Amino acid sequence: MSGLPRAHGAPVLQARFRVAPEDFQVEEIDGFEPTGEGEHLLLTVEKRGMNTAFAAKRIARWAGIPEMGVGYAGMKDRHAVTRQRFSVHFPKRVAPALDDLVSDDLRVLASHWHNRKLPKGALKGNRFVLRLRDVIGDRGDIEQRLQAISAQGLPNYFGAQRFGREGDNVEAARRMFAGQRVQREQRSIYLSAARSEIFNAVLAARIADGTWASGDAGEVWMLDGSQSVFGPEPLDDATRARAASQDIHPTGPQWGVGELRPRDAVRALEEAAVEPFADLRAGLEAAGMKQERRALRVRVHDLQWQWPAADELELRFALAPGAYATGLLDELGAVTDASGGR
Repeated sequence: MSGLPRAHGAPVLQARFRVAPEDFQVEEIDGFEPTGEGEHLLLTVEKRGMNTAFAAKRIARWAGIPEMGVGYAGMKDRHAVTRQRFSVHFPKRVAPALDDLVSDDLRVLASHWHNRKLPKGALKGNRFVLRLRDVIGDRGDIEQRLQAISAQGLPNYFGAQRFGREGDNVEAARRMFAGQRVQREQRSIYLSAARSEIFNAVLAARIADGTWASGDAGEVWMLDGSQSVFGPEPLDDATRARAASQDIHPTGPQWGVGELRPRDAVRALEEAAVEPFADLRAGLEAAGMKQERRALRVRVHDLQWQWPAADELELRFALAPGAYATGLLDELGAVTDASGGR
């Protein structure tokens, strides 16, 4: 990730990524089973070269309803083959033929009735299949890096998607905080970008300090696989062991109104890391955002790899919701996105 330090050391490869949409495959891990009744039709769809917002618009047109009647749990990239669920509200439980929705770039894998709209975040995680092409690097070094990532996890940076196509969402947030009027949807995007900028800066400082995964005195922790936060806690042998096993993770601030929870060394480091962002902090507080915590580390589940060709590497793994698959590529080295962000 440009400008942000890697946690696992110097690059071990160069490669190209997303030469074709099939190089980036994502499948949601559903957070619940459908009830089989209700006014909302849950559609599991596979789409190619289509982001979530565009797919939701297409589904709304097919259903003949406003876009607000379509729900989805998470946003998925355009330059990928993705499988995810949508909910579609049909008050009379009468839906058009599913065949009318199918096209070359979208197909329906399953449909079930459910009793409520699919809310944001209602998934357990995402499974990924990534293919790197034109790989240059020592295979032994690459596999050693992958083993380290599996054992120690990844920095939970916010990815480039959070900062806009040209990376200018943070500056747009500054203009908004200075009084520029924006639409409600843009406001949410800019607030998220400002929070993400601050969080990434704290995580970068923790990586430089060497405590991003192990924790330090005065740490606030998050239980793996949940949003459960506890601390500050003394850093004793039991806590170190839980951190080493990735049962718990150190956290960083999602900025807003309220006092920083950490104490001692962690508190001092966070205060120093956020000091340059006084304008963003003030703007987030004025907007009514509340202090929250986000794990500094994300566990990589079931990481597997194979070499389909001498210069091609295929990676399979799963991540918790809100974690970025491209963070794994950043820890491997210089990976060029062949899609160019088009």
